[in-house]
Amino acid sequence: QVQLVESGGGLVQAGGSLRLACAASGRFVKIDVMGWYRQAPGKQRELVARITGGGITVYADSAKGRFTISRDNAKSTIYLQMNSLKPEDTAVYYCYGFTTSYSWGQGTQVTVSS
Repeated sequence: QVQLVESGGGLVQAGGSLRLACAASGRFVKIDVMGWYRQAPGKQRELVARITGGGITVYADSAKGRFTISRDNAKSTIYLQMNSLKPEDTAVYYCYGFTTSYSWGQGTQVTVSS
């Protein structure tokens, strides 16, 4: 069982930056893939970015060039550096991890004002 706790959300003006963190704890040897999804009001949850234990990354088109996902395997923590934020980035951001099944964090709100 993997527990994931996100932090770093908040309110920021358009063009600003935020850094999200997601720390994993529990009984696991390694987490193969960790990443971030987001869900805006009235919309489906969508992938933002993911990263493997070896550092291979995948980004949504909307995140490319603005967001950077990174991982500290020693701390079982991933980060999402978000720059040049836009109002359309407003959503609840959820961290996930995959070992033999998916685990999810509780979500952190990101609000970008215009």
